[in-house]
Order: sequence, then C-alpha cells, then structure tokens
Amino acid sequence: MSVPQTKAELLLAIDQNFSKLIRYLNTIPPEMTSGYVMEGHAKGTEMSVHDLVSYLLGWNSLVVKWVTSDAKGQPVDFPESGFKWNQLGLLAQKFYEDYSDLPYDALIAELQTVKNEIVTLIDERTDDVLYGKPWYAKWTMGRMISFNTSSPYANANGRLRKWAKKNNVSLK
Repeated sequence: MSVPQTKAELLLAIDQNFSKLIRYLNTIPPEMTSGYVMEGHAKGTEMSVHDLVSYLLGWNSLVVKWVTSDAKGQPVDFPESGFKWNQLGLLAQKFYEDYSDLPYDALIAELQTVKNEIVTLIDERTDDVLYGKPWYAKWTMGRMISFNTSSPYANANGRLRKWAKKNNVSLK
C-alpha cells in the first residue's frame, strides 16, 4: 500500500493493517508471547511478541497524546517528554517496561481501544488539517499519524510472519 495522502487513505491503511495485525495476534497462544525470539527495535536486541504489542501500544498512545495536546493548544513534545529522536531504542525499552505486567489479552484489548481513539481523532479532522500543512518539521499531522500507526502495524505483521515461520505457528 502506498503512503496515505488523504484522510480516507489514512483510515483505510490503518483499518487494513490493523485488521491483519489483530487477526495474527489473536492466533498466537498467550504462552508463546513472552519468549525473546524476535529482532528488537534497537540494534542488537531481541524482543517478545508481548514486547512488540507493547511497542505498538506505546506509539499509539503517543499519537493520542500529540493530537489531543495540539487540539488544546498545548505544545507537543515530540517524540516523548525526556526522549529525543535519536533515543528511540530507549523509548522502545520504556514501552516494553510500561506494559510488562499487563496480561497478553489485556494488552491486545488496550491496543484496540487506543487504535479506536486514533480513528475517532482522525474522523474529527478534515483533510486540510491532516494533510494541508506541516505539523512537525516537514511532516503533516496525517503523515505523523501514519508513521506511528499503519506503518508500524505493517512492519509488525512482517515480524510476526517471520516469527511464526521460525516457531511453526500458523497465523490466520
């Protein structure tokens, strides 16, 4: 799928990539989600399926924080308070830790809830707000949302397929 350029394309990309992701995640037995068997988000690290979902939940939560802060006229601290763009590996580790105690099924439910919040926030905005002007540096709001939702969902789908093949797990 090409990079979304409109609100409709963004919503479609999120829906398609997330639907596949949820289907995959719901196929994986919870007891197989905690082993460190997947290439991590920081070079030279490994992560579990649980960590992968935590990472997605962390970024989705940031998208909600960014868009709602912006709507209130508050400054947006990209990527996250206390982190710079060159510290994304550390931020990934923070996400893994933030959700480490959440059971797998609750983690998936929370990801679904936050994704739904993002869809609502997108629905409340026009194409012009989402794609009409730069929002962060040269990136539009729509592109920043895409960078942290539909694109990572697609990446996670690829990681999960690779993991499933290695572990003889059938993803439906």
